[in-house]
Amino acid sequence: MTISQRYDFSYMGYVSQPALKNLKKYSYKGVDESLVSHYLLTPYWNWFIKLFPLTIAPNTITLLGLSIVVFNVLTLIYYDPLYLTEKDGETGPPQWIYFTWAIGLFMYQSLDAVDGKQARRTGMAGPLGEMFDHGCDALNTTLEVVLASRALNLGRSWWTVASQIATLANFYLTTWEEYHTGILYLGPFSGPVEGILMIVIIYIITGIFGPTFWDKKFLTFTHLDRIPQVAQHVPNIGLNESFMVFGAFALAFNIVSSYRNVLKATKSDGKSSLKPLVYLLPFVVSATLQIFWLLSPSYHDSAIIHSPLFLPFLCAWGLQFAHQVGRMILSHITRAPFPLWHNMWLWSIIGVIDAQLPFLLDRPSLIQSTPKRTAVFIYLTLAVSFITYARFCALVIRDITEFLGIACFTVRKKDGEGVWRETRDIQQDGYVKRL
Repeated sequence: MTISQRYDFSYMGYVSQPALKNLKKYSYKGVDESLVSHYLLTPYWNWFIKLFPLTIAPNTITLLGLSIVVFNVLTLIYYDPLYLTEKDGETGPPQWIYFTWAIGLFMYQSLDAVDGKQARRTGMAGPLGEMFDHGCDALNTTLEVVLASRALNLGRSWWTVASQIATLANFYLTTWEEYHTGILYLGPFSGPVEGILMIVIIYIITGIFGPTFWDKKFLTFTHLDRIPQVAQHVPNIGLNESFMVFGAFALAFNIVSSYRNVLKATKSDGKSSLKPLVYLLPFVVSATLQIFWLLSPSYHDSAIIHSPLFLPFLCAWGLQFAHQVGRMILSHITRAPFPLWHNMWLWSIIGVIDAQLPFLLDRPSLIQSTPKRTAVFIYLTLAVSFITYARFCALVIRDITEFLGIACFTVRKKDGEGVWRETRDIQQDGYVKRL
Protein backbone atom coordinates (compact mmCIF):
# COMPACT_ATOMS: atom_id res chain seq x y z
CA MET A 1 0.00 0.00 0.00
CA THR A 2 1.40 3.39 -1.00
CA ILE A 3 1.54 6.51 1.17
CA SER A 4 -1.31 8.14 -0.73
CA GLN A 5 -3.43 5.03 -0.24
CA ARG A 6 -2.75 5.14 3.49
CA TYR A 7 -3.68 8.84 3.66
CA ASP A 8 -6.89 9.38 5.63
CA PHE A 9 -9.36 10.46 2.94
CA SER A 10 -11.99 11.28 5.56
CA TYR A 11 -9.76 14.18 6.64
CA MET A 12 -10.75 17.45 5.02
CA GLY A 13 -7.62 19.56 4.64
CA TYR A 14 -6.94 22.81 2.82
CA VAL A 15 -6.14 20.99 -0.44
CA SER A 16 -8.98 18.86 -1.81
CA GLN A 17 -8.50 15.13 -2.31
CA PRO A 18 -8.83 15.27 -6.13
CA ALA A 19 -6.22 18.04 -6.16
CA LEU A 20 -3.87 15.99 -3.99
CA LYS A 21 -4.20 13.04 -6.36
CA ASN A 22 -3.06 15.29 -9.21
CA LEU A 23 0.24 15.89 -7.41
CA LYS A 24 1.26 12.43 -8.63
CA LYS A 25 0.89 13.64 -12.23
CA TYR A 26 3.02 16.76 -11.76
CA SER A 27 6.47 17.05 -13.32
CA TYR A 28 8.60 20.18 -13.44
CA LYS A 29 9.49 21.57 -16.87
CA GLY A 30 11.74 24.55 -17.39
CA VAL A 31 13.44 26.42 -20.22
CA ASP A 32 16.41 28.70 -19.51
CA GLU A 33 17.69 30.70 -22.49
CA SER A 34 20.10 32.84 -20.47
CA LEU A 35 23.66 32.85 -21.80
CA VAL A 36 24.90 34.15 -18.44
CA SER A 37 23.26 31.22 -16.72
CA HIS A 38 24.60 28.61 -19.14
CA TYR A 39 28.20 29.78 -19.51
CA LEU A 40 29.00 31.63 -16.29
CA LEU A 41 26.69 30.64 -13.45
CA THR A 42 25.98 26.96 -14.10
CA PRO A 43 29.62 25.86 -13.66
CA TYR A 44 29.70 27.85 -10.40
CA TRP A 45 26.41 26.36 -9.23
CA ASN A 46 27.64 22.82 -10.01
CA TRP A 47 30.64 23.49 -7.78
CA PHE A 48 28.64 25.24 -5.08
CA ILE A 49 26.11 22.44 -4.60
CA LYS A 50 28.90 20.01 -3.70
CA LEU A 51 29.52 22.02 -0.52
CA PHE A 52 26.20 20.81 0.90
CA PRO A 53 25.99 17.34 2.49
CA LEU A 54 23.16 15.05 1.43
CA THR A 55 21.64 15.38 4.91
CA ILE A 56 20.48 18.96 4.20
CA ALA A 57 16.98 19.25 2.72
CA PRO A 58 16.56 21.37 -0.42
CA ASN A 59 13.83 23.50 1.19
CA THR A 60 16.23 24.28 4.03
CA ILE A 61 18.65 25.70 1.46
CA THR A 62 15.84 27.80 -0.05
CA LEU A 63 14.82 29.10 3.38
CA LEU A 64 18.42 29.94 4.21
CA GLY A 65 18.60 32.15 1.13
CA LEU A 66 15.42 34.01 2.09
CA SER A 67 16.69 34.41 5.66
CA ILE A 68 19.79 36.20 4.35
CA VAL A 69 17.62 38.72 2.48
CA VAL A 70 15.41 39.20 5.56
CA PHE A 71 18.58 39.95 7.55
CA ASN A 72 19.53 42.56 4.93
CA VAL A 73 16.13 44.21 5.38
CA LEU A 74 16.62 44.21 9.15
CA THR A 75 19.90 46.09 8.70
CA LEU A 76 17.99 48.68 6.65
CA ILE A 77 15.38 49.04 9.40
CA TYR A 78 18.13 49.36 12.01
CA TYR A 79 19.96 52.18 10.21
CA ASP A 80 16.97 53.79 8.50
CA PRO A 81 13.74 52.84 10.32
CA LEU A 82 11.80 55.73 8.75
CA TYR A 83 12.84 54.75 5.20
CA LEU A 84 14.13 58.24 4.44
CA THR A 85 16.76 59.02 1.82
CA GLU A 86 19.60 61.50 1.63
CA LYS A 87 17.21 63.81 -0.27
CA ASP A 88 15.10 63.90 2.89
CA GLY A 89 18.05 64.96 5.02
CA GLU A 90 18.93 61.51 6.35
CA THR A 91 22.43 60.06 6.35
CA GLY A 92 21.05 56.56 5.85
CA PRO A 93 22.92 53.27 6.27
CA PRO A 94 26.74 53.37 6.14
CA GLN A 95 28.00 52.66 2.64
CA TRP A 96 29.53 49.32 3.57
CA ILE A 97 26.02 48.03 4.29
CA TYR A 98 25.26 48.07 0.56
CA PHE A 99 28.09 45.58 -0.04
CA THR A 100 26.41 43.21 2.42
CA TRP A 101 23.16 43.60 0.47
CA ALA A 102 25.03 42.71 -2.73
CA ILE A 103 26.56 39.63 -1.10
CA GLY A 104 23.21 38.68 0.43
CA LEU A 105 21.33 38.90 -2.85
CA PHE A 106 24.00 36.99 -4.75
CA MET A 107 23.91 34.28 -2.08
CA TYR A 108 20.13 34.19 -2.36
CA GLN A 109 20.42 33.66 -6.10
CA SER A 110 23.02 30.93 -5.58
CA LEU A 111 21.01 29.07 -2.96
CA ASP A 112 17.82 29.46 -5.02
CA ALA A 113 19.61 27.97 -8.02
CA VAL A 114 21.04 24.91 -6.25
CA ASP A 115 18.04 23.86 -4.17
CA GLY A 116 16.66 21.98 -7.18
CA LYS A 117 20.01 20.25 -7.68
CA GLN A 118 19.99 19.25 -4.01
CA ALA A 119 16.46 17.90 -4.42
CA ARG A 120 17.62 15.63 -7.23
CA ARG A 121 20.74 14.58 -5.30
CA THR A 122 18.68 13.57 -2.26
CA GLY A 123 15.67 12.14 -4.10
CA MET A 124 13.42 14.86 -2.67
CA ALA A 125 12.37 16.49 -5.95
CA GLY A 126 8.65 17.12 -6.33
CA PRO A 127 5.79 19.63 -6.29
CA LEU A 128 6.39 20.65 -2.67
CA GLY A 129 9.81 21.98 -3.66
CA GLU A 130 8.34 24.14 -6.42
CA MET A 131 5.68 25.52 -4.08
CA PHE A 132 8.26 26.39 -1.45
CA ASP A 133 10.77 27.80 -3.95
CA HIS A 134 8.20 30.04 -5.65
CA GLY A 135 6.86 31.19 -2.28
CA CYS A 136 10.30 32.36 -1.16
CA ASP A 137 10.87 34.02 -4.54
CA ALA A 138 7.57 35.89 -4.22
CA LEU A 139 8.52 37.23 -0.78
CA ASN A 140 12.01 38.15 -1.94
CA THR A 141 10.54 40.22 -4.77
CA THR A 142 9.07 42.87 -2.46
CA LEU A 143 12.02 42.75 -0.06
CA GLU A 144 14.43 43.54 -2.89
CA VAL A 145 12.18 46.35 -4.12
CA VAL A 146 12.49 47.90 -0.66
CA LEU A 147 16.28 47.51 -0.59
CA ALA A 148 16.93 48.48 -4.21
CA SER A 149 14.73 51.58 -3.99
CA ARG A 150 16.72 52.67 -0.94
CA ALA A 151 20.01 52.02 -2.73
CA LEU A 152 18.77 54.05 -5.72
CA ASN A 153 17.88 56.92 -3.37
CA LEU A 154 14.18 56.68 -4.25
CA GLY A 155 12.81 55.90 -0.79
CA ARG A 156 9.36 57.27 -0.07
CA SER A 157 8.22 58.06 -3.59
CA TRP A 158 5.85 57.00 -6.33
CA TRP A 159 8.91 55.70 -8.17
CA THR A 160 9.21 53.02 -5.48
CA VAL A 161 5.52 52.20 -5.95
CA ALA A 162 6.12 51.94 -9.71
CA SER A 163 9.07 49.64 -9.04
CA GLN A 164 6.90 47.45 -6.81
CA ILE A 165 4.17 47.18 -9.44
CA ALA A 166 6.60 46.42 -12.29
CA THR A 167 8.53 43.82 -10.28
CA LEU A 168 5.43 42.05 -8.99
CA ALA A 169 3.88 42.17 -12.47
CA ASN A 170 6.91 40.39 -13.95
CA PHE A 171 6.67 37.66 -11.31
CA TYR A 172 2.91 37.32 -11.80
CA LEU A 173 3.37 37.04 -15.57
CA THR A 174 5.91 34.25 -15.18
CA THR A 175 3.58 32.33 -12.85
CA TRP A 176 0.57 32.98 -15.11
CA GLU A 177 2.59 31.76 -18.09
CA GLU A 178 3.67 28.59 -16.29
CA TYR A 179 0.07 27.86 -15.27
CA HIS A 180 -1.08 27.89 -18.91
CA THR A 181 1.95 26.33 -20.59
CA GLY A 182 3.17 23.96 -17.90
CA ILE A 183 6.70 25.30 -18.48
CA LEU A 184 8.72 27.85 -16.52
CA TYR A 185 10.29 30.06 -19.18
CA LEU A 186 13.41 32.11 -18.44
CA GLY A 187 14.33 34.17 -21.48
CA PRO A 188 17.68 35.65 -22.57
CA PHE A 189 17.15 38.38 -19.96
CA SER A 190 15.20 37.19 -16.93
CA GLY A 191 14.59 38.47 -13.41
CA PRO A 192 16.04 35.45 -11.55
CA VAL A 193 19.35 35.68 -13.45
CA GLU A 194 20.23 38.98 -15.15
CA GLY A 195 17.74 40.99 -13.11
CA ILE A 196 19.27 39.90 -9.81
CA LEU A 197 22.82 40.45 -11.08
CA MET A 198 21.84 43.96 -12.17
CA ILE A 199 20.58 44.77 -8.67
CA VAL A 200 23.77 43.29 -7.18
CA ILE A 201 25.76 45.71 -9.36
CA ILE A 202 23.53 48.58 -8.19
CA TYR A 203 24.30 47.72 -4.57
CA ILE A 204 28.03 47.62 -5.31
CA ILE A 205 27.95 50.99 -7.09
CA THR A 206 25.96 52.50 -4.21
CA GLY A 207 28.47 51.06 -1.76
CA ILE A 208 31.29 52.82 -3.63
CA PHE A 209 29.71 56.18 -4.51
CA GLY A 210 26.71 56.43 -2.16
CA PRO A 211 22.97 56.60 -2.97
CA THR A 212 23.17 60.21 -4.21
CA PHE A 213 25.15 58.92 -7.21
CA TRP A 214 21.85 57.82 -8.74
CA ASP A 215 20.44 61.36 -8.61
CA LYS A 216 22.83 62.38 -11.39
CA LYS A 217 20.99 63.31 -14.57
CA PHE A 218 21.12 60.61 -17.23
CA LEU A 219 21.80 62.86 -20.22
CA THR A 220 24.41 64.83 -18.29
CA PHE A 221 26.13 61.72 -16.99
CA THR A 222 26.28 60.14 -20.45
CA HIS A 223 27.09 63.50 -22.13
CA LEU A 224 24.09 63.01 -24.41
CA ASP A 225 22.93 66.50 -23.45
CA ARG A 226 25.64 67.80 -25.77
CA ILE A 227 23.61 66.54 -28.72
CA PRO A 228 21.00 69.24 -29.45
CA GLN A 229 18.38 66.88 -30.87
CA VAL A 230 18.61 64.61 -27.81
CA ALA A 231 18.64 67.45 -25.29
CA GLN A 232 15.60 69.00 -26.94
CA HIS A 233 13.37 65.91 -27.09
CA VAL A 234 14.54 63.59 -24.27
CA PRO A 235 13.85 64.53 -20.61
CA ASN A 236 17.00 64.75 -18.51
CA ILE A 237 15.79 62.53 -15.68
CA GLY A 238 17.93 60.98 -12.94
CA LEU A 239 19.82 57.73 -13.32
CA ASN A 240 17.49 56.14 -10.75
CA GLU A 241 14.42 57.24 -12.67
CA SER A 242 16.02 56.04 -15.91
CA PHE A 243 16.38 52.63 -14.33
CA MET A 244 12.63 52.63 -13.65
CA VAL A 245 11.93 53.55 -17.30
CA PHE A 246 14.15 50.65 -18.37
CA GLY A 247 12.10 48.40 -16.09
CA ALA A 248 8.90 49.56 -17.80
CA PHE A 249 10.27 48.56 -21.21
CA ALA A 250 11.40 45.20 -19.79
CA LEU A 251 7.89 44.66 -18.41
CA ALA A 252 6.35 45.45 -21.80
CA PHE A 253 8.72 42.97 -23.46
CA ASN A 254 7.87 40.27 -20.91
CA ILE A 255 4.13 40.83 -21.40
CA VAL A 256 4.48 40.25 -25.13
CA SER A 257 6.85 37.30 -24.67
CA SER A 258 4.67 35.59 -22.04
CA TYR A 259 1.48 36.00 -24.03
CA ARG A 260 3.19 34.65 -27.15
CA ASN A 261 4.12 31.47 -25.24
CA VAL A 262 0.61 31.17 -23.77
CA LEU A 263 -0.94 31.78 -27.19
CA LYS A 264 1.17 29.01 -28.69
CA ALA A 265 0.23 26.60 -25.90
CA THR A 266 -3.51 27.33 -26.04
CA LYS A 267 -3.62 26.99 -29.83
CA SER A 268 -1.87 23.63 -29.71
CA ASP A 269 -4.40 22.45 -27.11
CA GLY A 270 -7.34 23.85 -29.08
CA LYS A 271 -8.30 26.23 -26.27
CA SER A 272 -9.36 29.88 -26.32
CA SER A 273 -6.43 32.28 -26.66
CA LEU A 274 -8.39 35.13 -25.04
CA LYS A 275 -9.54 33.40 -21.85
CA PRO A 276 -6.04 33.41 -20.28
CA LEU A 277 -6.10 37.22 -20.44
CA VAL A 278 -8.94 37.16 -17.90
CA TYR A 279 -6.54 35.54 -15.45
CA LEU A 280 -4.40 38.69 -15.50
CA LEU A 281 -7.24 40.63 -13.87
CA PRO A 282 -6.49 39.51 -10.27
CA PHE A 283 -3.15 41.30 -10.41
CA VAL A 284 -4.73 44.39 -11.95
CA VAL A 285 -7.42 44.45 -9.24
CA SER A 286 -4.89 43.98 -6.45
CA ALA A 287 -2.51 46.67 -7.74
CA THR A 288 -5.39 49.09 -8.37
CA LEU A 289 -6.64 48.73 -4.80
CA GLN A 290 -3.18 49.47 -3.39
CA ILE A 291 -2.77 52.52 -5.65
CA PHE A 292 -6.14 54.02 -4.68
CA TRP A 293 -5.28 53.47 -1.02
CA LEU A 294 -2.00 55.33 -1.50
CA LEU A 295 -3.75 58.18 -3.33
CA SER A 296 -5.35 59.40 -0.11
CA PRO A 297 -5.69 62.31 0.33
CA SER A 298 -3.97 63.15 -3.00
CA TYR A 299 -1.23 62.07 -5.38
CA HIS A 300 1.21 64.74 -4.20
CA ASP A 301 0.37 64.42 -0.50
CA SER A 302 -0.08 60.69 0.11
CA ALA A 303 -0.59 60.08 3.83
CA ILE A 304 1.11 56.68 3.56
CA ILE A 305 3.95 57.27 1.10
CA HIS A 306 5.18 60.38 2.90
CA SER A 307 5.20 58.75 6.32
CA PRO A 308 6.94 55.91 8.20
CA LEU A 309 3.92 53.75 7.27
CA PHE A 310 5.17 53.32 3.71
CA LEU A 311 7.53 50.45 4.60
CA PRO A 312 4.96 48.31 6.51
CA PHE A 313 2.43 49.06 3.76
CA LEU A 314 4.83 47.69 1.11
CA CYS A 315 5.52 44.61 3.24
CA ALA A 316 1.78 43.93 3.68
CA TRP A 317 1.33 44.33 -0.07
CA GLY A 318 4.17 41.87 -0.66
CA LEU A 319 2.67 39.28 1.69
CA GLN A 320 -0.70 39.53 -0.03
CA PHE A 321 0.99 39.13 -3.40
CA ALA A 322 2.95 36.08 -2.21
CA HIS A 323 -0.34 34.58 -0.99
CA GLN A 324 -1.97 35.31 -4.34
CA VAL A 325 0.74 33.71 -6.49
CA GLY A 326 1.09 30.89 -3.99
CA ARG A 327 -2.50 29.90 -4.72
CA MET A 328 -1.74 30.17 -8.45
CA ILE A 329 1.22 27.79 -8.12
CA LEU A 330 -0.85 25.41 -6.00
CA SER A 331 -3.50 25.39 -8.73
CA HIS A 332 -0.79 24.70 -11.31
CA ILE A 333 0.73 21.69 -9.56
CA THR A 334 -2.68 20.22 -8.63
CA ARG A 335 -4.39 21.06 -11.94
CA ALA A 336 -7.05 23.01 -10.09
CA PRO A 337 -9.07 25.98 -11.42
CA PHE A 338 -7.26 29.32 -11.54
CA PRO A 339 -7.84 31.37 -8.34
CA LEU A 340 -9.58 34.55 -9.48
CA TRP A 341 -10.62 35.80 -6.03
CA HIS A 342 -8.47 36.71 -3.04
CA ASN A 343 -10.13 37.22 0.36
CA MET A 344 -7.65 39.93 1.37
CA TRP A 345 -9.26 42.15 -1.27
CA LEU A 346 -12.14 42.68 1.17
CA TRP A 347 -9.72 44.11 3.72
CA SER A 348 -8.08 46.31 1.09
CA ILE A 349 -11.47 47.52 -0.17
CA ILE A 350 -12.35 48.61 3.37
CA GLY A 351 -9.03 50.44 3.62
CA VAL A 352 -9.51 52.14 0.25
CA ILE A 353 -13.11 53.23 0.82
CA ASP A 354 -12.34 54.50 4.30
CA ALA A 355 -9.28 56.44 3.10
CA GLN A 356 -11.22 57.92 0.17
CA LEU A 357 -14.36 58.90 2.12
CA PRO A 358 -13.42 62.61 2.01
CA PHE A 359 -13.34 62.39 -1.79
CA LEU A 360 -16.30 60.03 -2.22
CA LEU A 361 -18.78 61.43 0.30
CA ASP A 362 -17.10 64.61 1.51
CA ARG A 363 -16.84 63.28 5.04
CA PRO A 364 -13.86 62.30 7.22
CA SER A 365 -12.52 58.76 7.33
CA LEU A 366 -14.02 56.52 9.97
CA ILE A 367 -11.01 54.27 10.63
CA GLN A 368 -8.03 56.27 9.35
CA SER A 369 -9.23 59.57 10.79
CA THR A 370 -5.94 60.48 12.52
CA PRO A 371 -2.27 59.62 11.88
CA LYS A 372 -2.25 57.37 14.95
CA ARG A 373 -5.36 55.46 13.90
CA THR A 374 -4.01 55.18 10.36
CA ALA A 375 -0.79 53.69 11.74
CA VAL A 376 -2.75 51.16 13.81
CA PHE A 377 -4.78 50.11 10.76
CA ILE A 378 -1.72 49.77 8.49
CA TYR A 379 0.16 47.66 11.04
CA LEU A 380 -3.00 45.60 11.58
CA THR A 381 -3.11 45.09 7.80
CA LEU A 382 0.49 43.86 7.93
CA ALA A 383 -0.36 41.45 10.77
CA VAL A 384 -3.47 40.07 9.04
CA SER A 385 -1.56 39.68 5.75
CA PHE A 386 1.19 37.77 7.54
CA ILE A 387 -1.17 35.52 9.51
CA THR A 388 -3.33 34.60 6.51
CA TYR A 389 -0.30 33.83 4.35
CA ALA A 390 1.45 31.89 7.12
CA ARG A 391 -1.72 29.85 7.66
CA PHE A 392 -1.90 29.12 3.92
CA CYS A 393 1.72 27.94 3.88
CA ALA A 394 1.33 25.78 6.98
CA LEU A 395 -1.85 24.06 5.73
CA VAL A 396 -0.53 23.43 2.23
CA ILE A 397 2.80 22.06 3.51
CA ARG A 398 0.96 19.79 5.95
CA ASP A 399 -1.41 18.41 3.31
CA ILE A 400 1.28 17.82 0.69
CA THR A 401 3.82 16.27 3.07
CA GLU A 402 1.21 13.92 4.53
CA PHE A 403 -0.15 12.89 1.15
CA LEU A 404 3.20 12.38 -0.59
CA GLY A 405 4.98 11.13 2.51
CA ILE A 406 7.87 13.54 2.03
CA ALA A 407 9.26 15.89 4.71
CA CYS A 408 9.67 19.60 4.13
CA PHE A 409 12.84 20.54 6.04
CA THR A 410 14.52 17.17 6.53
CA VAL A 411 15.68 14.50 4.08
CA ARG A 412 13.03 12.01 5.13
CA LYS A 413 10.19 10.08 3.55
CA LYS A 414 7.54 7.71 4.82
CA ASP A 415 8.29 4.09 4.06
CA GLY A 416 5.74 1.58 2.81
CA GLU A 417 4.45 1.17 6.37
CA GLY A 418 3.94 4.91 6.92
CA VAL A 419 6.98 5.42 9.19
CA TRP A 420 9.23 8.44 8.68
CA ARG A 421 12.75 7.37 7.71
CA GLU A 422 15.87 8.80 6.11
CA THR A 423 15.50 8.82 2.32
CA ARG A 424 18.69 6.83 1.82
CA ASP A 425 17.24 3.99 3.93
CA ILE A 426 14.17 3.49 1.71
CA GLN A 427 14.15 1.26 -1.34
CA GLN A 428 12.47 2.18 -4.63
CA ASP A 429 9.44 0.07 -3.69
CA GLY A 430 8.95 2.21 -0.57
CA TYR A 431 10.16 -0.28 2.03
CA VAL A 432 13.21 -0.15 4.30
CA LYS A 433 16.47 -1.50 2.98
CA ARG A 434 17.52 -4.75 4.60
CA LEU A 435 21.16 -5.47 5.33
